Amino acid sequence: MRRLAGLLVVPLLLLSTAACGNDTKGSDNASMTNGLPAITAGAKFGEKPTLAKGEGDPPKELKVNVVSEGDGPVTKEGDALQVNYLGQTWDSTTPFDNSFDRGEPFTLTLGAGQVIKGWDQGLKGQKVGSRVEIGIPPELGYGEQGSPPSIKGGATLVFVVDILKATTVPKAAEGTVVAQENKDLPKVGTNTDGKAPSLTVPKTDPPKELVSNYVIEGKGEAVKASDTLTVQYQGVLWKDGKKFDSSYDRGAPATFQLGGVIKGWSKGLEGKKVGSRVLLVVPPADGYGDQAQGPIPAKSTLVFTVDILAKQ
Repeated sequence: MRRLAGLLVVPLLLLSTAACGNDTKGSDNASMTNGLPAITAGAKFGEKPTLAKGEGDPPKELKVNVVSEGDGPVTKEGDALQVNYLGQTWDSTTPFDNSFDRGEPFTLTLGAGQVIKGWDQGLKGQKVGSRVEIGIPPELGYGEQGSPPSIKGGATLVFVVDILKATTVPKAAEGTVVAQENKDLPKVGTNTDGKAPSLTVPKTDPPKELVSNYVIEGKGEAVKASDTLTVQYQGVLWKDGKKFDSSYDRGAPATFQLGGVIKGWSKGLEGKKVGSRVLLVVPPADGYGDQAQGPIPAKSTLVFTVDILAKQ
């Protein structure tokens, strides 16, 4: 998983009622712009920026400066965003992370809790094509625990973010229901209300090869190996039907690169249409093999339902 995911995804952050500001008042300090560190180089959208060190007291509430406004649609909660970013702490001139050097945008689902609250709040309501600078107080970032070694406890964070793309994510698969006639395979529900579909595993021996079947066939583009997908999914063990993971239980879709998951997913979802619900039966060789993985015992056959909601 890319480094930003390790830095930004912190599920235990405290709730906050901090407001989002967009101060247009100038600063007498040349190293500051509208209360946030100035961009000293690479100021244009798409360029890797350089930020000055923060001066004076950092903002106590979330602060958002629109550096340049795009002309695309306004982002909303639930959108799948593609962004480039650079982040550093208020009292530093050295970035702790950035996507520009990797040459690969970062993808997130806005408002899904996949990133720190300062990102979810600061990127909402911005136009695609915009560059924004966000000052994030500790309670909307990593709090007093920080994210060692790069981010100390109580740090105020400053990000420059280029919003490249926003995709509206539907709540569920939608398309043509496909008959499930093989009694030796799991049966999957066909509801389209955004709730987890039923999933019943037969009391038979599992298949030895990967199974990837449409339950609902969508009408979108075919998934490519290089795509980043936003999905709702659940996973159970074949041997007892016990659930080991579910994005439905977390209350938000998951976003990931198809090339960064187990073989059963990368092989089973490639070529499937966006908007579809897919049954995956993943034998150990295409899953976790001889290694146990948390609640998944070694040599387990895995069963997934996957709603392919969007791709980037």
